[in-house]
Amino acid sequence: MATLNIASKANQATTFPALVVAQYAKEADPNASISINFEEVEVLRPGNKAAVELIVGSSSSSYGFEHAIGGLVEAYPFLQGKNEKHIKEWLSRTSKFFPTDFKSVEGALLELDAHLTLRSYIVGYALNIADLSVWGAIRGNKIAYAAVKNGAMMNVSRWFKYVNETNSWIATAVQSANAQAQAKKATKSSEGASYDIALHNTEKGVVTRFPPEPSGYLHIGHAKAALLNDYFAHEKYKGTMICRFDDTNPSKEKEEFQDAIVEDLALMGIRPDKTSYTSDYFEELYQYCLTMIKAGKAYADDTEQETMKHQRWNGLPSERRDAHVEDNLAHFEEMKQGTDQGVRWCIRAKISVDNPNKAMRDPVIYRCNPLPHHRTGNKWKMYPIYDFCCPIVDSIEGVTHALRTIEYRDRNLQYNWMLETLNLRKVQIWDFARMNFIRTFLSKRKLTKLVDEGRVWGWDDPRFPTIRGIRRRGMTIDALREFVLKQGPSRNIVNLDWTLFWATNKKYIDPVAPRHTAISKKQVVTATVKGARLAPYTEDKPKHGKNLDLGTKKVAYSDTILIEQSDAQNFQQDKEITLMNWGNAYVRKISFSLDPLNPSTVTDLELELHLQGDFKATMHRITWLSTQGQELIPVELVDFDYLITKDIIEKDDEVDKCLNPHTEFRSEALADCNVADLKADEIIQFERKGYFRVDRAFKHGQPAVLFNIPTGKATKEKNYL
Repeated sequence: MATLNIASKANQATTFPALVVAQYAKEADPNASISINFEEVEVLRPGNKAAVELIVGSSSSSYGFEHAIGGLVEAYPFLQGKNEKHIKEWLSRTSKFFPTDFKSVEGALLELDAHLTLRSYIVGYALNIADLSVWGAIRGNKIAYAAVKNGAMMNVSRWFKYVNETNSWIATAVQSANAQAQAKKATKSSEGASYDIALHNTEKGVVTRFPPEPSGYLHIGHAKAALLNDYFAHEKYKGTMICRFDDTNPSKEKEEFQDAIVEDLALMGIRPDKTSYTSDYFEELYQYCLTMIKAGKAYADDTEQETMKHQRWNGLPSERRDAHVEDNLAHFEEMKQGTDQGVRWCIRAKISVDNPNKAMRDPVIYRCNPLPHHRTGNKWKMYPIYDFCCPIVDSIEGVTHALRTIEYRDRNLQYNWMLETLNLRKVQIWDFARMNFIRTFLSKRKLTKLVDEGRVWGWDDPRFPTIRGIRRRGMTIDALREFVLKQGPSRNIVNLDWTLFWATNKKYIDPVAPRHTAISKKQVVTATVKGARLAPYTEDKPKHGKNLDLGTKKVAYSDTILIEQSDAQNFQQDKEITLMNWGNAYVRKISFSLDPLNPSTVTDLELELHLQGDFKATMHRITWLSTQGQELIPVELVDFDYLITKDIIEKDDEVDKCLNPHTEFRSEALADCNVADLKADEIIQFERKGYFRVDRAFKHGQPAVLFNIPTGKATKEKNYL
């Protein structure tokens, strides 16, 4: 897994070389896992003014375009190609195309123009990273790009156009970069929430923390907490953000979840300044607990769980509450050793028996658990509870402002009690409302149950509210950031509608989604077209009528085409229709099924071209596919419904009684020949059907699988089945 971070405010000539090479690696090797993130800053590392950073796996960062490209070559050796010496030479020359005044860049362009005389590529006889690096620098430099477009250097212009036209993905990469850069600005638009909240004592700096437990994957609720901490630390106050893994429960935690959280944060464009682990502080936490026991502020308790729950609820003291300090220390030592006696005991803070705030009624702060920890192994047999370790580690790590959801509000007194009792530095708490959605489980326990029982495909199921799930459904990270940040730090609990969420996403995908055609195979109708050429032929048409940078696609024409049954049933004989991307035609003959059970089913059509007709005057504008002149690509279109039948999920609702029995809808279709070139994760629009994300690319013998992306409109799967 590699992550390429790019400063979106930097001179694009300095960032596009690495961007284009990374995109090329993803195109050339479908297994190349490279995440590309944009940050609204001018530099990622102020010291050396680097605008590009590459992180491969758990290795250290590589800064600057040359080091980033070098890291990509090391991770994906196929990028190196032949003539390594000459390629490296041109990589080092790339920086000559960075200056944004013509006089400074003119010499480099003239040198390149002379070099490209009688050459199709800069080095060798095939596209390589030297071409991509220099091409990216020129494309990102407005001055150099304008000179090339105007044909000022004939050979450079020829080469630049050739690279662009023979690699359709390259325009998409550039367009995506520009779109994501604009998206960052959108998050600060006046349409969104106000973030001018009254954080006090910010004069000496702001340090926030995001403390996920590595016991599951991040979901949309976690995204709000993470993004708000990132916003206040990095944008509002230019401070520090810590990502601290609350790894205090070995029964639930896995390194798999920890790694996934790191990846998901990177995908959201969140770059913590520091990553730490509560397990780093187990010794300190142990000593603080000893201090509390010795001071009579904590005691050991072996009260049965249900009895303890009853006592706390009714304000009754435990029989162990006034035990001697020596006995409490002895039991704590048994817990530390994980003995048969130790596992029966826990440590409780001695705060109050009957405080009106039940969170203050002698909460448990340590439990015994002999299971091995994924980081510390068998060193510890007991672990601190979150409410004990969180305030302590916050204070130790220098956190100035702890952003917590309002569900913790009753426990804020407990948080402050721990700090006061241990004479630790105070931390300011700021509450905000968690983000809930209709018909959605955000409870980790309930989500885990669905995964463990096989009710869903996994944590990345497109019906899941996890970051991976909504991304697999087709949500873009920039739309996610905009939506979450626009909710702001509100303290009002609301259940949001997913339609608003997906409507935000549509703004991002519509301008850059190539247009394609798919025809449902269900009762598909064959139409004969009179007036068409006798021999099939193809024409190049724009992939997107309003975004020519996306390139062109092949559209095949012949005298035999396929039309969807739902369209054919709306035709009237001798009425004019419009064949999209072709022209008008008259419906001259409609043949119906002889089956008495389906008399309205159309079996065949005869059309007569009328290309001079006015498409504005027709009632029906339909999609179609030629059966000749191209290989039709089989596709499987998948849509989903909510997993949950209830809009509002109550705390005590049972999972099984709320589940929707049928949430997956599949249909078979035929798509235009260009769909064969689509890669997994690409987002397209099937005209008149909607937006789709490619979940599995087409392979001969296996249809492409595409997931329908909601747009915020109340549509049903029957619209394209």
